[in-house]
Amino acid sequence: MNYVNINKWHSTFLVVSFFVLNTSCKQNSDASVLEVNAVSNIEIKNEVERVEPMHWWVGFKNTELQLLVKHPNISAATPKISYKGVSIKKVNKADSPNYLFIDLDISKETKAGQFNIVFKFKDGNELTQTYQLKTRETPAEDFVGFESSDAVYLITPDRFANGDTSNDIDETLNEKTINRDDNYARHGGDIKGITQRLDYISDMGFTAIWPCPLLTNNMANSSYHGYAMTDFYQIDPRFGTLDDYRELADKSKERGIKLIMDQVANHCGSEHWWMKDLPFKDWLNYQENFENEGELKTSNHRRTSNQDIYASKIDKEEMTNGWFVSAMPDLNQRNPFMAKYIIQNSIWWVETVGLGGIRQDTYPYPDKAFMSEWAGSIMTEYPNFSIVGEEWSTNPLLIGYWQDGANNRDGYDSNLKSPMDFAMQDAIVKALNEEETWDQGLVKMYEGLANDFYYASPKNLMVFPDNHDMSRIFTQLKGDNPNTKIALSYILVMPRIPQIYYGTEILMNDFQKPGDHGLIRTDFPGGWKNDAVNAFTGTGLSDAQRDMQLYLKKLLNFRKSSRAIHNGETLHFAPFKGTYVLFRTLNDEVVVHIINKNNTPITLDLARYAEVGLKGKTLKNIITNETFVWKDSIILKEKGSLVYTTKL
Repeated sequence: MNYVNINKWHSTFLVVSFFVLNTSCKQNSDASVLEVNAVSNIEIKNEVERVEPMHWWVGFKNTELQLLVKHPNISAATPKISYKGVSIKKVNKADSPNYLFIDLDISKETKAGQFNIVFKFKDGNELTQTYQLKTRETPAEDFVGFESSDAVYLITPDRFANGDTSNDIDETLNEKTINRDDNYARHGGDIKGITQRLDYISDMGFTAIWPCPLLTNNMANSSYHGYAMTDFYQIDPRFGTLDDYRELADKSKERGIKLIMDQVANHCGSEHWWMKDLPFKDWLNYQENFENEGELKTSNHRRTSNQDIYASKIDKEEMTNGWFVSAMPDLNQRNPFMAKYIIQNSIWWVETVGLGGIRQDTYPYPDKAFMSEWAGSIMTEYPNFSIVGEEWSTNPLLIGYWQDGANNRDGYDSNLKSPMDFAMQDAIVKALNEEETWDQGLVKMYEGLANDFYYASPKNLMVFPDNHDMSRIFTQLKGDNPNTKIALSYILVMPRIPQIYYGTEILMNDFQKPGDHGLIRTDFPGGWKNDAVNAFTGTGLSDAQRDMQLYLKKLLNFRKSSRAIHNGETLHFAPFKGTYVLFRTLNDEVVVHIINKNNTPITLDLARYAEVGLKGKTLKNIITNETFVWKDSIILKEKGSLVYTTKL
């Protein structure tokens, strides 16, 4: 790699006015819609094809910034900057002549404003690009992430609600059709659709929303899901604009709802803009195969190789370096410029939108040393922030390995606050589908929770009944309504951060074709004009759907104010005669969760739970508001779950 040393020189400009900066004439204009904090009396120019990040901020702990500059033959130019507090530390040439990576230092004393980067060529020609440094809108410590007091609503944006029909089709993109009859086509849901339904989400009792990725997926088909990104700095115009995204964040905050951004560090889409001119020979994993039109090696998906002390080199390599699928090129985070690009992109979105968290897709697939650096860089800048990572494993050992503070024998610390608890999800489904025996049924849930001794922080795991990649919980539980209620109540009472997928509240299912992703991500009824059924208002819902919606609403709203559930001690008793009882306690608040799998009435002897100290106390059923005094026994009349509280 060639490096060009650049002399550093500064001058001070008089702040005179405000402008809106369009950073590049050819790249996403979304990045330029925010108000400029301060600018200098310079001529605004946008002569370079692409600069990323398109703007930055003053006042970060890390004063370094690396600019990716893309323009024909830009490597032949020498960049110069004259702005007080900003200096060029190094100019890095790429393998492609059409890139430069400029390392800047932005001193602690640097003021917000604009300056020109002048690219001088040996023939005397020049290109000028105006760059902007902004004042941070929010103190770093005020970026408060999700935690155990939150309940997260997961949304597939294309399938939730169409709030702006004018953006349904974008003729500049590869997929240009809308077809709600095709489960793998775009249906038209968008950001405004979510924003317009925030009152519903808030009234249901959710305190955070996690939309699947909203960035541009300029793929030929199946672009609706968002996980094949073709521009990491652009909101997909079929979902809306950066203004729309900011509005969603701001209006969510007004309702006490945090916005979690779904990000992907592992891969991009095969139509990403850089795929036609890759900066380095190692920008991607197995890049040579791609460039020579050879076999596209996909991952072996053997995630255990990250921890396996006996794993072969080839298994490790194929796991980490293999492409997730052939349409999703695997990014090489061992390339230091790629690593910095991904880290800066995440910080850019946190700062630009005011995020309340990040969900990182396919967490074990990228280079694991990089993932520790990525999460650590974000948490250093935002100490109260939260990140949840997807480790799709039913093995608690693998899940626990990825949590910050884990006592890993190899010394690895991921800096990740919240792995996803696939192990508990699996245990719940098995427990409720199995017949009760000594080693089957509810004991699976009991022993699943008993594994919490292994986790560095159990309450920071994210648990869920289902998500956008697996069959709906109602389908997994074979259409059993009482079991579905048991699963939901257990998830909402246990020491975890719960996530609920949109439509769970109205028993959405995939019975027609179990496991089919397009069917799992069915349109939410009422999200489109003239829908015959409207789940937002209740119009057209069946009695069972209304009942489940109300049940979940009561649970969520109770949970919102229950400190015992948020941070209380947990005590549970081994399953007994088809029942399983769990207690959450904080000071004078006790929450009791009773699971009953018996189809005929049973009398539960309460003396078994004497150590909790509830005898003689009055408890209230949070669903029915009925009260009873905790004495010697309780009759469980039917299969299902009961949630009681001492807070009357």
